[in-house]
Amino acid sequence: MASRPARYRRGMAAPLRPLRIAQVAPPFEAVPPDAYGGTERIIAALVDELLRRGHHVTTFASGDSRVRGRLVPTVPRALWAAGAFEEGTGELLATAELTLRMASEFDLLHGHLEWFNPLLARGAPVPLVATFHGRLDRPWAPTLLAETPATLVAISASQAAQRPEATWAAVVHNGLDLRGAPFRASPGRELCFVGRIAPEKGVLDAIDVARRTGLPLRVAAKAPRSPVERDYFEHVFEPACRRADVAYLGELEPRERDRLFAESLATLMPGRWPEPFGLVAIESMACGTPVLARPSGALPEIIRHGRDGFLAKGPAGLAEHVAEVTALDRRAIRRDVLERFSAARMADGYEAVYARALERHARRGPGRAAAVRGTRPG
Repeated sequence: MASRPARYRRGMAAPLRPLRIAQVAPPFEAVPPDAYGGTERIIAALVDELLRRGHHVTTFASGDSRVRGRLVPTVPRALWAAGAFEEGTGELLATAELTLRMASEFDLLHGHLEWFNPLLARGAPVPLVATFHGRLDRPWAPTLLAETPATLVAISASQAAQRPEATWAAVVHNGLDLRGAPFRASPGRELCFVGRIAPEKGVLDAIDVARRTGLPLRVAAKAPRSPVERDYFEHVFEPACRRADVAYLGELEPRERDRLFAESLATLMPGRWPEPFGLVAIESMACGTPVLARPSGALPEIIRHGRDGFLAKGPAGLAEHVAEVTALDRRAIRRDVLERFSAARMADGYEAVYARALERHARRGPGRAAAVRGTRPG
């Protein structure tokens, strides 16, 4: 998590006056999403915190978004809610084009468009901070990240390590306002899995853990959309469910999802892929519910083994730890995660990055940008 620089300590002047900031969201889910959408939830939380600090924030997002501040619609309705499950390349290009047409209205752009971020930065007249929310082990990554004018931010040290040749300005862990998460000191005996029904997410291993322990498993996930997803759901996931006590709940709205976390003995995250962050982990921990996970990607940065849950390399190891979760302090898990992964700490990190991006842009020469200095807003 990006630490707060000395010049940002309480009571001291900060180098930022209120900024005009554009947050550029992908068009796939509304901001915030109606159900589950990790990137869009992070954007909404960041916008709220920046507005609270006195910045002027405009969000480029789908027209059905309910984000605070000013909204510039990029598509009438979020693509996935509208039933468009293609990759959305055209809509992403249109989002970038609209942002560039309006870019001179802002002091700084903050792009969340993944591999369109470097292209957007090359055309922008103001500095662009580029946060990557997905995996970076792609063959085109070296070309797009080489000598980019964007100020690059990773959401975990693990994610940044996938591209060590890139010039990372900071690692800023995701944060949310988790204070309203429900809490139960005495949970039930069920395990839960929240995430996509996909091989890399490890849903079959979660079912295996349930089978080994004899405990019920409740699975909350979106219904399959693409032909590949439907094939996996029907021919792999559903047959596996019949071999254990598994209840498929579909996609839950946030309040129901949080209640599922709070009621569960533990949350399973046995995915094999290089998890860039892992919002499910902090959402579960905010409810006091321990997480049992593979040490994949960023999860060892989030889950403290023996305190917030347990890390193991496979279903057998995870199953062995299930008996130990009752000894963990659920109140301490909740208390710590509210501090470690708050929206305020995330915004601290991004304010420091914004200052660096503005200073870097100003050093390129007169006429390109002016450094923004003054006292901290609010």
